[in-house]
Amino acid sequence: MIIGEGISAVFKPKGPTSHDIIDQIRRLTGVQKVGHAGTLDPLAEGVLVVGVGAAATKRLGEIVVKEKEYLATIWLGINSTTDDEEGEKTIKAYAIEPSENQIAYAISQLVGRIEQKPPIYSAIKISGEKAYAIARAGRSVELKSRPVEIKSIEIISYRWPELVLKIVCGAGVYIRSVARDLGEKLETGGYLTGLTRTRVGEYRLKEAIRLPPPKSAR
Repeated sequence: MIIGEGISAVFKPKGPTSHDIIDQIRRLTGVQKVGHAGTLDPLAEGVLVVGVGAAATKRLGEIVVKEKEYLATIWLGINSTTDDEEGEKTIKAYAIEPSENQIAYAISQLVGRIEQKPPIYSAIKISGEKAYAIARAGRSVELKSRPVEIKSIEIISYRWPELVLKIVCGAGVYIRSVARDLGEKLETGGYLTGLTRTRVGEYRLKEAIRLPPPKSAR
């Protein structure tokens, strides 16, 4: 058995949904009571904390609220309707290439306890309907900002228009929104092109279990 009952860090590759990974673990283990502590979008990869068995899934609520760490790749100069690669892109006219010092200053305004507006293409429910379903139907979506905590943002590399950041944050932070908001502050626009979750609490990427490819992918 690749993974046993209890709580483990599992590597989620780009492509499958977090629910796809849970279904795969159910098939591998034969255990139906399986859950995870925090969704990763299909385009994201990295640590997915998984609970296998009734006792483990009851503990996932403790893990959801733990500190998280990400490596985020942001493309400046362009906006996306979804704030990531999936959306329709619009080039920001007359965007001026910012210096690293200007980026560092803009980043400083996004660190701490802040109000963050979630992406309209998110699973947040409005009157029982998911926001992304409303947006895809062409209807207007209005999401309220909500308090979140971003503990630190570090510039890993920058070569216009690509910016790579290490972000440490609390629960409920949308990294897509960080990319969008940073682009707004720089007046360049910006969207998320790559995301790796490297840590959830004490669960780290280097220790994450790699599941075998699904039979259909072999």
